Amino acid sequence: PGAAQGAEEARKEPLSREERRRRRRATAKYRTAHATRERVRVEAFNVAFAELRRLLPTLPPDKKLSKIEILRLAICYISYLNHVLDV
Repeated sequence: PGAAQGAEEARKEPLSREERRRRRRATAKYRTAHATRERVRVEAFNVAFAELRRLLPTLPPDKKLSKIEILRLAICYISYLNHVLDV
């Protein structure tokens, strides 16, 4: 009876904000929605990199580049364009 009574009393106390958040995040519905949002975010991120990649000159033009290579090439290309404008 002691443990059951203690658990019953604990249930009567209002849950902390953190505990409510933890319980909500544990539901299958929440996890599915979160996974969907994450897929959409990653897809938008990849589309942005693809668009940036399309604007950068490379040889061959269809050369596969990693995200860090795309960013480094974009930095160099912007620097080059600034130099061309300054001349």
